[in-house]
Amino acid sequence: MDDPLAPARLIWEANGLPPQALSSLKLSPDADPAVNSSYRLGTAAQTVTGLSGLAAAQFHQLRTGIEQEVSVDARHAVLEFKSESWYTINGALPSGTLFDPLAGLYKTKDDSYVRLHTNFPHHRQGILDILQCAPTREAVAAALLHWNAVDFETEASSRKMVATALRSFDEWDAHPQGQALANTPPVQLIRIGDAPRREVKGGYTRPLEGIRVLDFTRVLAGPVCGRTLAAHGADVLLVSSPKLPALPFLDTDTSRGKRATQLDLTAAADREVLSNLVKDADVFLQAYRPGGLCDKGFGPEDVAGARPGIVYASLTAYGWEGPWKDRRGFDSLVQTASGFNVAEGEAYATFSGDDARPTPRSLPMQALDHAAGYLLAFGINAALCKTITEGGSWEVRVSLAAVGKWIRSLGRLDSAVGLGEGRPLPSPRLPWPDELQSLAISCVRVAGDHDEGKEPEKMTAISHAAKLSRSPVLETGSPISLHAHNPTWLPRDP
Repeated sequence: MDDPLAPARLIWEANGLPPQALSSLKLSPDADPAVNSSYRLGTAAQTVTGLSGLAAAQFHQLRTGIEQEVSVDARHAVLEFKSESWYTINGALPSGTLFDPLAGLYKTKDDSYVRLHTNFPHHRQGILDILQCAPTREAVAAALLHWNAVDFETEASSRKMVATALRSFDEWDAHPQGQALANTPPVQLIRIGDAPRREVKGGYTRPLEGIRVLDFTRVLAGPVCGRTLAAHGADVLLVSSPKLPALPFLDTDTSRGKRATQLDLTAAADREVLSNLVKDADVFLQAYRPGGLCDKGFGPEDVAGARPGIVYASLTAYGWEGPWKDRRGFDSLVQTASGFNVAEGEAYATFSGDDARPTPRSLPMQALDHAAGYLLAFGINAALCKTITEGGSWEVRVSLAAVGKWIRSLGRLDSAVGLGEGRPLPSPRLPWPDELQSLAISCVRVAGDHDEGKEPEKMTAISHAAKLSRSPVLETGSPISLHAHNPTWLPRDP
């Protein structure tokens, strides 16, 4: 790519940020191939990581007058796109895996494929209830051979389960949901209420110091956003439900820098606690199913009414328009539904000289999730800037499908280049290879208010790829449990 800043410039200027600030963003001039893929994942990773850091630096400049450079190395950014694989606790690799044993791609009766997501117990059981089979991959594979791919996708959705049929890019672009997303940008900022301009006090040493964030997200994209905000100094309070299962393999890495509490929003007393937290919050970050928090009184307009000047950030799988706008989804499913698996499989077949029908192939990491997380952080930081320059309450919108469309827009690499010259991601096995060791940081997981008897734990993780010249990010550990802290804010002023 002739101009490494070109993709960042389009997003930065589309969201009303000053064009001259882009001169402070330093990106790798030859970002691709940063990993073995036919997609420009190096460009995607360094662009969204850089945008997130630059918007944080811009907010810091508005509050303090301090200017600084933000630099990102493409390979480092790509490795951070799989940060959940690069951490240890007390010197040992974590137990568990990214996917449940039943999750994955299966052939169907119509000679197509369907992808299942079964990481949550209720999603796993719901799929088994449809298939009426034993909980083994062999039994699931046999049962799905009695279904057409789209028929199973439709049945799963009707039962609020998560599965998608395999589609090519052409098929997705012709699909009503693909058409609904045709002109949707990867991140949207929408003014949702009036509020006076944020007061500028100065004296802050970190870009988001004094900013309070309620984080209602799980799995990868939203948690990566919250982790990024915490790294820039925000007080991020991760709020989960005691009724939902923990995901320790993911939670341990993505909650670095956060505090964690639990609230049951079906209980009036806990909704009252949340209402009080909202009154003093600056950011409300959520990835509930569309409309899920509106039913509980915490939709965008509700929160903006209770706390004028707040930034309300929302993540969905398929966006806010079209027939799939209320459909649940995850990165792997959106990749399958929107054409990525077909196209990557075709590129691999060309590279390997395999004349047989190409096998669908996933991206080498959950790239839609991670890119969406950094774009959410960018959007939040950009909206915080607007609370200073314009005032108002703001909603930030990001969907996995629109982020995928943006990654497609960056173009493709010839398979001989992308798959032949791109370096595979290293194995997480210990001892780590030199490139991981050179990027690793050590931090401590400290017991919280409700972790009686638990000892601190030493954590090693991949460092943040965005490097700010004047206010380096905080590299801190994650809470030991999801109920570690009381639902209160830390003191705000520096």
